Amino acid sequence: MNELSVLVVDDEPLARRRLLRILETIQGFRCVGEAGDVRQACRKAQELSPDIMLLDIQIPGGNGFDVLEQLGENAPAVIFVTAFDHHALRAFEASAVDYVTKPIEPARLQIALARARSAVDARNNEQRVAELQETISALRQALGKNESRSADLWIKSQGETVRLPIDKIIRIEADRDYVHVHTEGRFYLHHESLVSLERRLDPTEFIRIHRSALVRRNCITRLKQAPFAALIAVLKDGSEVRVGRTYFKAVRSFVTT
Repeated sequence: MNELSVLVVDDEPLARRRLLRILETIQGFRCVGEAGDVRQACRKAQELSPDIMLLDIQIPGGNGFDVLEQLGENAPAVIFVTAFDHHALRAFEASAVDYVTKPIEPARLQIALARARSAVDARNNEQRVAELQETISALRQALGKNESRSADLWIKSQGETVRLPIDKIIRIEADRDYVHVHTEGRFYLHHESLVSLERRLDPTEFIRIHRSALVRRNCITRLKQAPFAALIAVLKDGSEVRVGRTYFKAVRSFVTT
């Protein structure tokens, strides 16, 4: 059983000590702090983020209901503890999980704490469901983006519109407002900027190695040093593409992973 944290709020030191002694006899609960008025209760609740608050109604600076109003949605599960049972109806209207009257009986407090545990678990379950829904939504969006990338690339070349399977592309090189799309054995001149075409391609499949060159990752067979500390990428069709200095780190990181 996981241990839940408890904040005890009562303006009477003797009453707080009695609650602490009872808490020590009940497994699964641990006092993390005490407060004696509204201001202290709000500050301790914000600092300690307790799971449960044992809250007296008659406290200096206002009352227990003022504490709940100030904490709002951040309020923990609350058990009201008071000598005045005529506050009971308002306590439950304030969404308290239970209401215990003084003098406190250990068995009665144990029942109230069990109810508070159920409330905390329910709240945590709702939070987990909300987090799961957010995760699913993010995954769906990511999936949608991946699905929006076609397995084929339609390009205009020499007066024709050609359907080119993306997995056949080895490299793409910029030529002003055009690009040269290279496959094994041939290339296509396509009227589109390299930046625009790069946005249409999956970054997990293609890597920019020069400001004017984009290559398929799995087509890089090796890297070789060239004069003046230059770096050359050798591709599977035997072609060689110079690696721009600003892309050294990304390329080396890719080939070493």
